[in-house]
Amino acid sequence: MVNHMLMITADFDNIASLQPQGGCDDPDFSYFFKIKCGRCGEVSQKETCVTLNDTVPLLQGKGTAHLIQKCKFCGRDGTVTMIPGKGKPLTQELSEGGKYAPLMLFDFRGYEPEGFVFSGAWTAESIAGTKYEDIDLSGEDFNEYDEKGECPVMISNLRSKFEVVK
Repeated sequence: MVNHMLMITADFDNIASLQPQGGCDDPDFSYFFKIKCGRCGEVSQKETCVTLNDTVPLLQGKGTAHLIQKCKFCGRDGTVTMIPGKGKPLTQELSEGGKYAPLMLFDFRGYEPEGFVFSGAWTAESIAGTKYEDIDLSGEDFNEYDEKGECPVMISNLRSKFEVVK
């Protein structure tokens, strides 16, 4: 079994942390990414969406997955299962060091992930302690002025990758 950890990083200006609105294990947070068939290599044209709240029973055997999808090119079935409890917020220390924070662990069977799309509601905290909620990162950056800290805050240069975890 090969799992993939979604890793994120960004450039921060006076930001202490960034994570999905309800935390890394938010049951309603939607993860969007393209998937590549493990048999024929076909990449989905549209992003696939999975959330912890939505599960479907496996076609064979016991258990559930967060997504079961058939490749439109070769017809092979594949599944995506999310494994909560492994994610952490992206912190200022990680950002300054150019390091990535683990966001969510996925078990892909029959597919491989191809690129994560920053969408949905995110939350950040400034170094002065001001909380920003319902941040939309689909525009690839966030700019505000922190009244409490009397300084500008910014999140930019969003990057993600999927790392293989054994």
